[in-house]
Amino acid sequence: MKNSREIMEILEAYDLTGSYRAAAELAGVDHHTVKRYVQLREAGERPAERQHRARPIDEFMDKIEELVAASKGRIRADIVHQRITAMGFTGGDRTTRRAVAEVKSRMRSGHHRVYRPWITEPALWLQWDWGEGPRIGGRRTSLWCAWLAWSRFRVVIPVFDKTLPTIVACLDATLRRIGGVPTYALTDNEKTVTTQHIANIAVRNPEIVEVGRHYGMTIRTCLPADPETKGGSEATVRIAKADLVPTNANLLPQYKTMGQLEAACREFCDSVNDRVHRASRRKPAEALFEEQQRLHPLPKEPFTVAFGTTRRVNWESTISVEGVRYSVPHHLVDTRVWARFHGDELIVTAVREDSPAEVARHDRSAPGHPSIKAEHYPPRENKEADRTPRATTAEEAAFLALGPGAASWLIEAASAGARRLKPKMAEAVALAKLHSIAEVDRALGAAAIAGRFAENDLISILTYQAGLESIEPSRATEQHSLQPGTAAWSSFGITNDKDEH
Repeated sequence: MKNSREIMEILEAYDLTGSYRAAAELAGVDHHTVKRYVQLREAGERPAERQHRARPIDEFMDKIEELVAASKGRIRADIVHQRITAMGFTGGDRTTRRAVAEVKSRMRSGHHRVYRPWITEPALWLQWDWGEGPRIGGRRTSLWCAWLAWSRFRVVIPVFDKTLPTIVACLDATLRRIGGVPTYALTDNEKTVTTQHIANIAVRNPEIVEVGRHYGMTIRTCLPADPETKGGSEATVRIAKADLVPTNANLLPQYKTMGQLEAACREFCDSVNDRVHRASRRKPAEALFEEQQRLHPLPKEPFTVAFGTTRRVNWESTISVEGVRYSVPHHLVDTRVWARFHGDELIVTAVREDSPAEVARHDRSAPGHPSIKAEHYPPRENKEADRTPRATTAEEAAFLALGPGAASWLIEAASAGARRLKPKMAEAVALAKLHSIAEVDRALGAAAIAGRFAENDLISILTYQAGLESIEPSRATEQHSLQPGTAAWSSFGITNDKDEH
């Protein structure tokens, strides 16, 4: 069978020569072939159309079509081959695969769904969906991905769970970020939104219905196994995961804290909302300004019923839940927060900038074992490390003016509990008038190192240092002992001969 190009060359050769044999020589084919294609053209038929030839599998085509239709196009070709072989087919499995592929192709072309394009309207639809987020400290996170269908404005918020209170907090934060409330919110059929299906009718969670009433918005769910009804939110999830979740493709570093992930999500939203959208040919941030004119106003107070019970943060930056103290960030002191248990965790929610957000999370504890986290408190001053003496009187100022040795002496003497410190300080100031200030300061430093704070110790050290350039305190070692020697006892008990006489 010649292809269409070869057939056209044969026909052109015949039109040029007007002879079957001459055209055959030009085209390089048999003259009978030229005659057949010329006669097909003169009969009004398409020469390039392949003529069907009888095949051994033709008598089994009805059975193949029946099997493909019964399985809705899911049956495998090898299963079909087994069935028709048992019925007497003697051909190979390759012939069966081709026949099954033809039947499936015809079936798809006859049952292909045709979709009407969704023409969105401003301030009508908000969609949200969930995406798997990066791990933080080995813990899973989720990405709340929402978008306005008309303006294509996107909001991505990272969370640790997908419970109903978290959904309410994310929904409120999204509405306040877009500056209003649309008419509908479309999402998937999760248990937090749809409790069950009866006769293919979604039964709403009564709590999510109350949330919708609070904001003046109807919450709907997409059809099961019909991703076309929420394609925009799925695209938002796909783009957010590609830009935020570390993979080998984007080589992003791992996030150490939730704060780093939140900052990355804010940067991502600013980037995509300030970029021209491929479908609308305008920036979502600019389109949002126009859509905001039609959005419903937001209620002043967020929906807080789902966040748990209220607690007042005391001046120790803690709350009490079931007799256990749990810490919260210190900037929430003397404010109201909401606390709830989710499994073995206590989740604390606060309203920040008119939008609820999770501020603390603790493992459940028992009475007598408070759960306090250091990151909830400002850094403490290390007062023990700051031991620099500060003069409060003229006498103290005169003593400390001698130098760092005087300050060291005062610190060590005070730690050792030495007596009569002020008279000894006055004595050091007086000695500085007889000796140089540097010598007295050096003697005080040596006294501080050796721990000599008794009476006249300073004078003894000054006298000892008078002829020395550098002073090192005497210390006991393996080769040298500080114990006095016995040389003075050598003459003990020996009498003088003159005294005897």
